[in-house]
Amino acid sequence: MSDADIFRVVITIIVVAVIVIFVLTILFRSIRIIPQAYAGIVERLGRYHKTLNPGLNILVPLIDRLRPLVDMREQVVSFPPQPVITEDNLVVSIDTVVYFQVTDARAATYEIANYLGAVEQLTTTTLRNVVGGLNLEEALTSRDNINGQLRIVLDEATGKWGIRVSRVELKAIDPPVSIQDSMEKQMRAERDRRAAILTAEGTKQAAILGAEGQRQAAILQAEGDAKAAVLRAQGEAEAIQTVFRAIHEGDPDSKLLAYQYLQTLPKLAEGESNKLWIIPSELTEALKGIGEGFFAPRHAAPPTDATPRG
Repeated sequence: MSDADIFRVVITIIVVAVIVIFVLTILFRSIRIIPQAYAGIVERLGRYHKTLNPGLNILVPLIDRLRPLVDMREQVVSFPPQPVITEDNLVVSIDTVVYFQVTDARAATYEIANYLGAVEQLTTTTLRNVVGGLNLEEALTSRDNINGQLRIVLDEATGKWGIRVSRVELKAIDPPVSIQDSMEKQMRAERDRRAAILTAEGTKQAAILGAEGQRQAAILQAEGDAKAAVLRAQGEAEAIQTVFRAIHEGDPDSKLLAYQYLQTLPKLAEGESNKLWIIPSELTEALKGIGEGFFAPRHAAPPTDATPRG
């Protein structure tokens, strides 16, 4: 084999190798795998052609071009603090967090140059418009209202960009330092006032409960004393009735009955509830009989002899 033949063989091998490498490169570049939750924009000859979905996709070599993938997941972006002037001319610093999601990859690619920067600028502008119509106190206490207004305005403005704003949150609203000091003093005074009120209410309730307890105790004590006095009186009455019944059942004479009454009277006087003595008529008759028994022989005239002397 001559040198010329060897040269032709080498050239042929090189050309074949270049062709194989070129074909493999074209085939490799024509196959695109789109990850889940992403979308790909394909341009054919410089114009929009189609949107690639997740999975395996085939492109036409040298004609189709794949733009950078678009993230279709919900994104959370925290913007730096923005100075905002309230209605009462106070400058507050507000941090915002925006939750949004790309719903149309084509619109997000061709309708806006930088949708993330556009969302940030639109959020700042809308925030200043909303908070600018509120005073400081309203801005501090109306976060939900501000969040709702921001979400509505941003969602309407970004809809044509293929973006849906799901939520807007205000992380912090920081008033000026002087206002913060005044607010802290006011809050401390309010806490002290509430603590004093609670202490006074507690003392009042304790006093009321103590007085109520003492009143209930006094009532119970009085009721107990009254019941005890009634029971004692009933016991003494039953004892007296028993004694009187036993005496009358024995059918005593008037002197013995008077004697028993005289023994019973001291016992009647021992009771604390006995303030009035009732003396039966039998007792007076018995006492009268006893008196006659003791004094009749002493004052009676000596018997006379009716028989005449002879």
